[in-house]
Amino acid sequence: MGAKRQVKAGNVLIGGDSPVSIQSMTNTDTRDVQSTLEQIHRLAQAGCDLVRVSVYDRACAGAVRALVDQSPVPLVADIHFDHTLAIAAMENGIHKLRINPGNIGSAEKVRKVVDCAKAHHVPIRIGVNAGSLEKDIVEKEGGATAKGMVESARRHIRLLEDAGFYDIVVSLKASSVPLTVAAYRLMDQVSDYPLHLGVTEAGLPGQGTVKSAIGIGALLLDGIGNTVRVSLTGDPVHEPGAALSILRALGLRKGIHFVSCPTCGRTQIDVAGIAHRLEKEFSGVEKPVTVAVMGCVVNGPGEARDADIALCGGKDCGALYIGGKHVGKLTGDLSEGMANAVREYLNDI
Repeated sequence: MGAKRQVKAGNVLIGGDSPVSIQSMTNTDTRDVQSTLEQIHRLAQAGCDLVRVSVYDRACAGAVRALVDQSPVPLVADIHFDHTLAIAAMENGIHKLRINPGNIGSAEKVRKVVDCAKAHHVPIRIGVNAGSLEKDIVEKEGGATAKGMVESARRHIRLLEDAGFYDIVVSLKASSVPLTVAAYRLMDQVSDYPLHLGVTEAGLPGQGTVKSAIGIGALLLDGIGNTVRVSLTGDPVHEPGAALSILRALGLRKGIHFVSCPTCGRTQIDVAGIAHRLEKEFSGVEKPVTVAVMGCVVNGPGEARDADIALCGGKDCGALYIGGKHVGKLTGDLSEGMANAVREYLNDI
């Protein structure tokens, strides 16, 4: 559908021409302010632009003020069923809500939430999940379908629009990658609200990362999506790094692009070891630089010409290329030599 509306959560813009932002969610007890803050800081350091916390009782809502006051990034309150928790979270400074208006009660309760959101300039994300669609939609569709998910989203949207509220973000998540992609593509055709992308319950790091990369990546390549969360089981600190890798692979975030060959019988240098060293040391660099580590002379010279800085392996040594030109040979500890060369290159640009 093209350009989306834009909303603002704290200092983060979502939609319009703003960059795709990265989100994650804490799994600590929100009432434990110290533990939750520690995790928020870890997530921010790992690349999160926004962090969501679960607000499931009054104590959680009361903790929001301390969390907001000490968080390095805007916070989102995840709320179900109880509209008073949404109001309390907003009064305590939360920057964004994740609710489904249809499950918080009457139109009067929705109106109270909307009035508070307007007063505090808080956007609302409507989160549709394939596993919790309305019973009548599931019966009509014969299960969870992209059409049914979009219908559910539009029902929730209408509740907010009827209350005069339009600072809305929408997500339509499923654990199935094809269903997730189909739902977002359909929603993109019928709505100009910004979209929060994610494959829900994707699983553990590894398989879950792959599923998320396929689903989120396919949509972003279509020009669909304004903010993303990679949902992985376990420590959420793995999520922003995975999301950042997806965005960098698509050219949507600046950073080092690492190229390394899969190795074969011709390889005579430790490509994996060198690549691991470089990625660990320089993954946080935000300069748009391509670094290549290649094992032999088959594809190595070609990749070296295209990279900003590259190592092309020989017999226990490597040819060093900068800007596509051969500038010398590295011997001895190739991992240390290449790391030094990358440091010097980054300092010079």
